[in-house]
Amino acid sequence: MTRATTADNDPSSGGLAACWMVRLGPTFERHRFAFQGGADALAWVTGVWIAIVLRYDFAISSADWGPFSLSSVVTAAVIAAVLQLVAGWLGGLYQGRFRYGSFEELAHLVRAVLVGTVFLALVNRLLSSQLVPMSVCFIGGFVALMVMAAARYTWRLFLDRSLRPSLEAAERALIFGAGEGGVQVITAMLRNPASPYFPIALLDDNPAKRNLQVMGVRVAGDRYSIATVARKTNARVLVIAIPSAGSELLRELTDLGLAAQLRVLALPPISELLGTPIGITDLRPVTEADLLGRHEIDTDIESVAGYLTGRRVLVTGAGGSIGSELCRQIARFAPQSLVMVDRDESALHGVQLLIEGKALLNTRDLVVADIRDRDRLREVFAEHRPQVVFHAAALKHLPLLELHPSEALKSNVVGTQNVIDVCTQFGVERFVNISTDKAADPTSVLGFSKRIAERLTAAAAHDTNAPFLSVRFGNVLGSRGSVLTTFHAQIAAGGPVTVTHPEVTRYFMTIEEAVQLVIQAGALGSGGEVLVLDMGQPVRIDDVARRLVAQADRPIEIVYTGLRRGEKLHEVLFGQGELDQRPAHPLIAHVPVPPLTFAEVEAAVATVRCDEDLVIELQALATASRSDERAGEPGG
Repeated sequence: MTRATTADNDPSSGGLAACWMVRLGPTFERHRFAFQGGADALAWVTGVWIAIVLRYDFAISSADWGPFSLSSVVTAAVIAAVLQLVAGWLGGLYQGRFRYGSFEELAHLVRAVLVGTVFLALVNRLLSSQLVPMSVCFIGGFVALMVMAAARYTWRLFLDRSLRPSLEAAERALIFGAGEGGVQVITAMLRNPASPYFPIALLDDNPAKRNLQVMGVRVAGDRYSIATVARKTNARVLVIAIPSAGSELLRELTDLGLAAQLRVLALPPISELLGTPIGITDLRPVTEADLLGRHEIDTDIESVAGYLTGRRVLVTGAGGSIGSELCRQIARFAPQSLVMVDRDESALHGVQLLIEGKALLNTRDLVVADIRDRDRLREVFAEHRPQVVFHAAALKHLPLLELHPSEALKSNVVGTQNVIDVCTQFGVERFVNISTDKAADPTSVLGFSKRIAERLTAAAAHDTNAPFLSVRFGNVLGSRGSVLTTFHAQIAAGGPVTVTHPEVTRYFMTIEEAVQLVIQAGALGSGGEVLVLDMGQPVRIDDVARRLVAQADRPIEIVYTGLRRGEKLHEVLFGQGELDQRPAHPLIAHVPVPPLTFAEVEAAVATVRCDEDLVIELQALATASRSDERAGEPGG
């Protein structure tokens, strides 16, 4: 491939013709319909004259036209021009219904010319003395159509070149994907003078597209040609223009782009484009979801979330990352009321702003309350009488809870039981407890406390025969305190980026899909179960860190700090003895949970005198033997 030059691609250096057309453009737009009609009428005049010359073997003298005179030919040309203007006006050609030079206009142009040709032939036939030979009507119509189409094509060609961004001001971009997405991206770039990107070459793995050219941009190779083409064209950006691209392809292309020292952009998934034409603003840097090797899973919550419509819904921990997204999605289903409970008033301010676009804090549905305070919870439930409760309030940071296990007991265990008790007292119909993958074969205080919460929920289901259940998922992208948030902050500060272990892996999901699972759980789950989402393959945290560091604008060091107390090298979604059964949804597993009464918890921790003993008791309460599981099958 030869090196692209400014003269080849930039209309500002395209010569006098391009400059003249650019200056003429505004004048043409102001008097567009007069220009169009005049040009089409002139095309018919030209067509009739060319047809008469062809009919008489290039004879240009009326003396050689037999019975037909110069005046009759002129009359026929004028009639044809008038018929074209009438047919074009009635068909919308000269009323601004179509974009000039578009396929829609071309279709109506063909129709108008066909109508004009037929009527010209009829007029010519019905006259006592024909104006021109009948063949001239049809040949003239064909020639006129060609002239009209050529005029439109020429104008659109110059207009498109006048709309192209300056190659000096825009970044040279390689476009990967010569399908519909790539065509739309190139079109958006080359028809926007303010575009920050100029497409310099196409890339595609399909050998059948090796000779393809889109608006002058040629296919220059496949994915393995990225570095070579970037070097030859001085490209600075790689745009992955495949909305349906899988995570593996996105990951590989990102790595190849970064290796070629290109900034990598991508189109969002098809579900986010909503069928609208692709524009420059749709291009975005490759997201964490892309880097983590997965896209969001559509759990089709619309088909099952009817249990929220017209119902009184309450969410604890409503100001947190999961809680606020939960409230936002629940609000879409028009509940009778949505009560948002949190002990942090600033967090409630944020969630009201997220949902309503304003944060006046002037509604009783915003409730400041702590789940550790059972009496306060009774007041809240007595006032609002919720029918569906989502329990998202919890302490979640593993290292801190290792240092302060009593706080995990108070919030994640006692607090959960407080919510369960008031739900039972006030006849709540559905209760969904938010759990974590750290509750599967737990090794940390966080895992112990969340596993106990799952078992307390199962005990409530057993006692009430109601759908009290839990939802278990892994790390959530974008949540406060997540590893990705930490990495971004460390990179912004200049490093180093800290990773606990080179081989540590974790499951990840987006907040949106985590909340979809939670909402589906309220409809699909049975009492005493924990629902587990199919989260794909675990991701090496070291790989994530290296990709993020590769995108930084300066060298960043990666430092390995070692696993902290209670941390696992590899998380699991299912504990020992738990089976992956999916009776209701192909992406959601249902696992029965052995119940645990709060009386057993109180008895176990009553005589604890130090944190070390408390951790031992929490571990014992979280761990159920196989005999315990058989004896404690939940009823609901």
